[in-house]
Amino acid sequence: MRLPRTLLFPLCISVFSVIVVPLSSAQSVARRASTETLSAIPSPPRASVTAVRATGHITIDGLIDEPQWAAAPVINSFTQDEPDEGHPPTERTEVRILFDDEAVYIGAMMFDSAPDSIVARLGRRDSDLDSDAFGFYVDPYLDRRSGYYFAVNAAGSLMDGVLQNDTWDDDSWDGVWQARVHRGANGWSAEMRIPYSQLRFREKQSYTWGVNFRREISRRNETNMLVITPREETGFVSKFADLTGISEISPPRQIEATPYVLSRAAYTDAATGDPFNDGSTYAADFGADFKIGLSSNTTLNATVNPDFGQVEVDPAVVNLSDYETFFPEKRPFFVEGSTIFDFGSGGSNSFWGFNWGGADLFYSRRIGRAPQGSLPSADFADVPDGSRILGAAKLTGRVLDGWDIGAIQAVTGRSNADIANAGAVSRVEVEPLTYYGVVRGRKEYNDGYRSIGFLSTTAVRRFEDDRLRSEINSGAYTGSIDGWSFLGSDRMWVVTGWASLSHVTGTTERMVNLQRSSQHYFQMPDSRNLEVDSSATSLSGFAGRLMLNKQSGSWRNNTAVAVMTPGYEINDLGFQSRANLINAHTVFTFRWSQPSGVFRYRQINTAAFYTRDFDGNTTGIGIFSYGSVRFTNYFSIQAGGSMSPQRTSIRRTRGGPKTKEPAAYEIFGGMESDSRKKVVFEMDGSAYGSREERQVSLSPSVQFKPASNLSISVGPGFSNNQSVAQWVGRFDDPLATATFGSRYVFAEIDQKTVSGNIRMNWTFSPALSLQLYAQPLISSGSYTNFKELRRPNSFDFLTYGEEGSTFDEATYTVDPDGSGPAEAFSLSNPDFNFKSLRGTAVLRWEYRQGSTLYFVWTQTRDDYENDGTFDFAPSFDRLINAKADNIFVVKLTWWLSR
Repeated sequence: MRLPRTLLFPLCISVFSVIVVPLSSAQSVARRASTETLSAIPSPPRASVTAVRATGHITIDGLIDEPQWAAAPVINSFTQDEPDEGHPPTERTEVRILFDDEAVYIGAMMFDSAPDSIVARLGRRDSDLDSDAFGFYVDPYLDRRSGYYFAVNAAGSLMDGVLQNDTWDDDSWDGVWQARVHRGANGWSAEMRIPYSQLRFREKQSYTWGVNFRREISRRNETNMLVITPREETGFVSKFADLTGISEISPPRQIEATPYVLSRAAYTDAATGDPFNDGSTYAADFGADFKIGLSSNTTLNATVNPDFGQVEVDPAVVNLSDYETFFPEKRPFFVEGSTIFDFGSGGSNSFWGFNWGGADLFYSRRIGRAPQGSLPSADFADVPDGSRILGAAKLTGRVLDGWDIGAIQAVTGRSNADIANAGAVSRVEVEPLTYYGVVRGRKEYNDGYRSIGFLSTTAVRRFEDDRLRSEINSGAYTGSIDGWSFLGSDRMWVVTGWASLSHVTGTTERMVNLQRSSQHYFQMPDSRNLEVDSSATSLSGFAGRLMLNKQSGSWRNNTAVAVMTPGYEINDLGFQSRANLINAHTVFTFRWSQPSGVFRYRQINTAAFYTRDFDGNTTGIGIFSYGSVRFTNYFSIQAGGSMSPQRTSIRRTRGGPKTKEPAAYEIFGGMESDSRKKVVFEMDGSAYGSREERQVSLSPSVQFKPASNLSISVGPGFSNNQSVAQWVGRFDDPLATATFGSRYVFAEIDQKTVSGNIRMNWTFSPALSLQLYAQPLISSGSYTNFKELRRPNSFDFLTYGEEGSTFDEATYTVDPDGSGPAEAFSLSNPDFNFKSLRGTAVLRWEYRQGSTLYFVWTQTRDDYENDGTFDFAPSFDRLINAKADNIFVVKLTWWLSR
């Protein structure tokens, strides 16, 4: 399948011009534009602060009482960011900075005229708390785009993370540093000690870093900063003050080891006669993670026999579509430092997508995934939950004159399942030995004015059981480039783009299966350009996206055009829900960022979007509008809607002929109350309607804060989906000539779902916390009025039982033409009533710096009935009485550092 030249040429040229233009010429143009603009609009002077070398030991106790602090210059020129931008703060803040050969120290005094009104909420690390707090931001590379943040609230709870792309932050990184607070008659104070080993920077004689400070006064919803970003402008790290004074330091090389020991007990519902499970299993394990600073700006992470478990279970879902469900990564090894692997999202601060499933080139949950291979017929089977990761290493840092690099290498072992048939036990391979490799590089030029990057992924498998060769790709490879370029020195407009090639290999049988899979549907009988190649031993494709973004000012715009060829395939180490699309949109946004009357903030977005496939079918088209308002009492509401005319569906028949998609509308909205209050309410709802489908959903939630260290939230949800064309199955019949020799069967469905999200966070100290999470779910689906597609490219159906056809409701037997020549066929009863309860309890104790003891209890219980009737009370009773699987884990980690 080839990309049309009319699209391929301008797209490739556009991406090429954005990120592969000779850099000397690009820098010359950027310098010329910068000079012309700056001559007309003088830049404000950059603020500057100074650090002083500590002459003695600093005790981190929050008191700021060592005499060295008095020698440091006072930093007190803070400005309100919220609620009254540019105004003086309502309370005074004083900050001092010290350093020695091992660390930088921050001392902050937050004066308060009403110290009894200081809000000090206790929460576990990185919790989003409405509390008085103080934060320190630092850009050690002085690249004006990236860095770190360290924060502590008035109760002593810590927050930290990394800064990227000038305006974004990510709290998945956890550094090893210290902070303590003290509350007194004049307010509260904080001391921080941040070792150089936790930062990355180039070693030199003297340093200039970018820095900023932030103070939160919760009762006033007030934010004060050393340097603010006006609401009509963009940027954050790029506006930091210069920190000078740090010099002649000798930071030690970072060498850390975190060994762990783990004990696990599982008590599960065992089937009678199961030789592999008597209802209880016990296991113990150990391993270690290592972090080695190869230089002051490059770190190697390695792991031996890693524990890649996650402490919170994935939510239960009932997926009736042909799309895979995406679950976020929660395993620490992959989460920490993952921002270097972000692809295609630099430069711009706004990204929209309409009918654009996107392409996550690196989806780390593929490593250690559940085995993909099928099982032979068996009475009982014992299948591993996931492929065991034998070892993994991650290298991240900045090398070769400013290249940010990241690499992950991992090997998962061969997974075998034990099966039993008539008492005979055997073992079969369900996942082969697999190597995974990811390499990422990115370099910014001219102070982040322009960037170029690349990313490549590799998955290579070695099979022992040839049966799996027809089910799993033998190899998978991607090569991609991305980048951005600002269009003026004010950085108001930016062009961002990426392009990617994919190539997978396997047996001819495997490639046929892949071409026919839900991501590709090459077998569509009425496609002009697609067909299954039964002799292929590989599949290749291309994807790319080009975006233009106006990201400052009252009005803003995001426009994008994208393409993904039918053969593009990245699911071995990435995430992709579909291919075969050409997609475009434009979004206009207008913001009223200054308070006016009862409004504190207002915004409205209006968009138009369009999607087609490579046969020229319009698969998505419409208009969209969304608005949000925040009032002066910090109550917020949002509302929006979209409309789409009739279009074409190439997915409804799951690889069969195309159909019409009726015109549709959607409305949605929500509200939130003031998050500072002890009781916080939220509400979200939506409604969708068309000739085909009616959907309604409602999700209220309430959060209680009965004490400063306790938070309880309850969020029930309800949804009802009524569709006249829910997929049932495909049945071959050579007499069904109107639909290419197959009957595509659908039914009306009435699906009702009730769910809940219940959380409790109880924090006893900044180092000791208890978290409880539970998700009950009840979902039923009743299928009626079975029917078949009457002809392609229509939304017309023959309902069984009409026009001479028959349908036996007792046996689900269909005779599509009654006494005619077509053979009868049988359906299975698709009605369902699924109940699930999943929950986790985690007691976490950081008993020493960087070392943690976990006690984890996970419970799951499920129940299934072949009955589509929704009756809450009996369903809930069955769920409570269902046998539970209980897993208990105790894990101890010990952080060692040199």
